[in-house]
Amino acid sequence: MMMAAANFSLFTFHSSLALPLLLGWFADLIFGDPQRLPHPVVWFGRLISFGEHRLNKGTHRKLKGAVMAVSLILFVFVATYLVRYGLSFLPQLNTDFHGFLSESIRVNPMLILFDAVVVFYCLAGTTLIREVRAVFLALDRSLDEGRRQVARIVGRDTSELSAQEVRTAALETLAENLSDGVIAPLFWFALLGTPGMLAYKMVNTLDSMIGYRTERYLAFGCWAAHIDDIANYIPARLTAMLMVVASGRISLFTFVRKYGRAHASPNSGYPEAALAGILNCRFGGPHYYFGQLFPKPYIGTNDRPLTTDDMKTAVRINRTAEVLLVLLVVLLRSIW
Repeated sequence: MMMAAANFSLFTFHSSLALPLLLGWFADLIFGDPQRLPHPVVWFGRLISFGEHRLNKGTHRKLKGAVMAVSLILFVFVATYLVRYGLSFLPQLNTDFHGFLSESIRVNPMLILFDAVVVFYCLAGTTLIREVRAVFLALDRSLDEGRRQVARIVGRDTSELSAQEVRTAALETLAENLSDGVIAPLFWFALLGTPGMLAYKMVNTLDSMIGYRTERYLAFGCWAAHIDDIANYIPARLTAMLMVVASGRISLFTFVRKYGRAHASPNSGYPEAALAGILNCRFGGPHYYFGQLFPKPYIGTNDRPLTTDDMKTAVRINRTAEVLLVLLVVLLRSIW
């Protein structure tokens, strides 16, 4: 009976998406986002820009935006599914474990490689941490340099930010993008494999490009924003839970419940509240986007100065939360 269990465990590990997940995740840990290689998100952005410039005019903008958003998401999911389906017909290799188990295991190396590459491209944990560290290092040199550096990772106007506001913006982004760039892709990977993971990246790219409440995007980007809210509803709350668990301070769940809703977004407040509670600081407040002031409530009450040590703590929490979910998804995908 123990031998049968071992056979099942190793077979499902190879035939499921657990192995590609680990390969892609380790690649992200080592390399981060590739700077000189074509990236799917860049292609997604070009498709969205192409559609937006041709459809976001005249009447029925909300309907046209909805059709474009849904069509692009379905296109990415179906295209990825068909690529995987085609690769499944390629020759498989026998992995001989006769010395340990009672039968060989057949693997499809091209399918494993494809899924691993998708995971690598969809995870943004290492690049996010590098960018946030760079903000704090730049700020140590000068305020102007810190403002320019944080502008790389936030959508708000950074030209008038104080040093405290620059650090706050970087840490808010670290928490929010742990959800968008790591936890949510892993969540959809666990549910729908690599087609779901890439489709989620299209959802997220649509929201980041047209999901704004500005005059230009209010109607056209409405559906993109709502779809993103739905896609991130569970991942955002899961992110906050993992961060609290990573901190070892379970009592912070009360803080997260209190301040998680204190955000213009129905989701972003939860990871931000988790990090604000862990650091005992204050996030949120009004910000400028595209020249317009957007009032936002505060998350937390302790408006204390943030330091490089806070950034190091936040990075450690991010990495721990990421590892926890990767291990959980590997376990699920190994037995699913």
